[in-house]
Amino acid sequence: MEYLDFELPIKELQEQYEKACAIGEESDVDVKKTCQQIEKKLKEAKKDIYKNLTPWQRVQLSRHPNRPYTMDYINAICGDSFVELHGDRGFKDDKAMVGGLGKIGDQSYMFIGQQKGYNTKTRQYRNFGMANPEGYRKALRLMKSAEKFGIPVVCLIDTPGAYPGLEAEERGQGEAIARNILEMTRLKVPIIVVIIGEGASGGALGIGVGDKVLMLENTWYSVISPESCSSILWRSWEFKEQAAEALKLTATDMKKQKLIDVIVKEPLGGAHANRAETFQIVSTAISKEYKALKDLSPKDLVDQRMEKYSEMGVFKG
Repeated sequence: MEYLDFELPIKELQEQYEKACAIGEESDVDVKKTCQQIEKKLKEAKKDIYKNLTPWQRVQLSRHPNRPYTMDYINAICGDSFVELHGDRGFKDDKAMVGGLGKIGDQSYMFIGQQKGYNTKTRQYRNFGMANPEGYRKALRLMKSAEKFGIPVVCLIDTPGAYPGLEAEERGQGEAIARNILEMTRLKVPIIVVIIGEGASGGALGIGVGDKVLMLENTWYSVISPESCSSILWRSWEFKEQAAEALKLTATDMKKQKLIDVIVKEPLGGAHANRAETFQIVSTAISKEYKALKDLSPKDLVDQRMEKYSEMGVFKG
């Protein structure tokens, strides 16, 4: 288990707990009471630390190396029912953008999301979760297929941004993202968006227009990353914590500004602390939101979606 800087008190207590339990197992010394005391302190430390996280600490949690990625959620939620679909039918299959058909219970969904890698080799293979234009065109192709067969769409967002390379711009990165935003506003099936990690810039918006937008509590959603914001405003990455605070990028901030609809609670310690519980929470949340949308007509869906996004950024004095 890897620990972040602010989690070090938890690491120390966890190690003390494990050592005390090991002593009890290896000898005749009764350490039950000691273990219980340490366990109590451990629980209190976790509650205290995770209750008072700063925006930057939530950004760090969203990038935790043990945090589940898109395919982890899909495989856990859908099991053997998931069938991955490939290619944009124009250029190639983008490995940073994954998608396909899967079921939650008896209901079919079209799942689409950015996929990061687990080690150096797979991170390069997945391009660090940064999609090229063909990734967004693949996503749009899958959405249109879902619309054709009346299947709801679920988008799982976890990206540091769309790929900024020269070749991506040559193939129309901006147009691909803009096209997705336009087409998603008028898609005639329910769209449920879940931010499961990083939600950065147009890379997130390219699959981020939905009837319901859900955000796990230790994720972030912003036009720019704290590091990039810091480098632009202060010419240094050293001010990333101040940038994270100023950007108002946490789930609580997003909900307050009415840019998302639901904050999804994570297990104590973050999604990586109890992956099985996290998968169940997200699965239940998706099913709940779909039930609220399934009886709406295509026209009502589109009208409500258009109205929802038209009202964003409008403030009355």
